[in-house]
Amino acid sequence: MIILAVDTALGACSAALMKNARVLAHEHLLMARGHAEALAPMVDDVMRRAGLAFSAIDRIGVTTGPGTFAGQRVGLAFARALALALKKPAVGVTTLDVMAAQALGRNAAASWAVAAGDAKRGEIYLGARTREASLLEPVLLPLEAAPSKLAALAEGRGPDIALAGTAAEALLPLLLRDTGLLPADSCVRQPDAIFVAHLAAMKEPGPPPAPLYLRPPDAKLPGAPS
Repeated sequence: MIILAVDTALGACSAALMKNARVLAHEHLLMARGHAEALAPMVDDVMRRAGLAFSAIDRIGVTTGPGTFAGQRVGLAFARALALALKKPAVGVTTLDVMAAQALGRNAAASWAVAAGDAKRGEIYLGARTREASLLEPVLLPLEAAPSKLAALAEGRGPDIALAGTAAEALLPLLLRDTGLLPADSCVRQPDAIFVAHLAAMKEPGPPPAPLYLRPPDAKLPGAPS
């Protein structure tokens, strides 16, 4: 199966082409803005370097969030339009699940991983997964509430966990102080399309992916009610 995966949901833009778990081509650039302008040329370059036509793609993977209002929509609009044009399924995966998978890829000793994104206002987006499956679907909660939630998940899974996400540094000392967990910071701060592709390959296609908002976005579409 050939999967084209993209991510624009946070502070990076990336694209990857994978065939049967082997990465054929990949690009990943850190950027705070400009995703809409960068994504299509990046995908074209990935396809060119892999030497494949778009018609060879079997599935498109894309991050759904949580992320920035504009960033989430760029990747999703691209993936849905391409899926429609190619008559192929688009599969959405969360940014937290992707970063947790990346963290596990960097830490062989960890049996599970936690991704924590900075949601501002003293809150974080929190998710967790093992190497096989998601343990915790993304939730929004106060930073101080995260240790007890993760301690409950740890029963029977071992204390060694890998941390990822923009709130990992804030969460790490709380876990060391308040739980028996042994967290290690993976230094993963942004999703990478390689792991979007890996997770999209494991997931059954369903309805077209939609943006995941755990909090009503501060930004508004033109004409939307205030």
